[in-house]
Amino acid sequence: MDAVTVVAGAMITLGILGLIVPVLPGLLLCLAGVLLWAWNVNTGTSWTVFGCCVVVAAVGWVVQFLVPNRRLKAAGVPGFAKLAGLIGAVVGFFVIPYVGMFIGFPVGVFLAEEVRLRDSQRAWAATKAAVRAILTSIGIELAAAVLVSWIWVAGVLLT
Repeated sequence: MDAVTVVAGAMITLGILGLIVPVLPGLLLCLAGVLLWAWNVNTGTSWTVFGCCVVVAAVGWVVQFLVPNRRLKAAGVPGFAKLAGLIGAVVGFFVIPYVGMFIGFPVGVFLAEEVRLRDSQRAWAATKAAVRAILTSIGIELAAAVLVSWIWVAGVLLT
């Protein structure tokens, strides 16, 4: 096994870890690792593996966007609350590094829904729906990244 394959594997591993603890653009980092490997190996098989990984990632990104948004619409969570959650996550990240975004997102959604609905129970229900949607989104991207890693391992074994 050459050094580029080891570096590619490390990039894929970091990408998956970056999804578990959302700090890095995980799936994109996984794809970059597969691209580095495919570029180094430069065979038809390696490029086919990379192409399959791109398809898996693209499907993952589309599903990651569609499924949580559909659930949020069904729960009645408006776009403004999602934006408030995003702003809360960014502010939280800088106020409490790394873990602040996990606190800031639900606080932002809750505050936006509390202002809109003037009902703490309904605001809390919307907040729980938003948090479930985010966790679903992370889970979908994580599943796509793990599938990319499996395809890459198969490619390494085949070449």
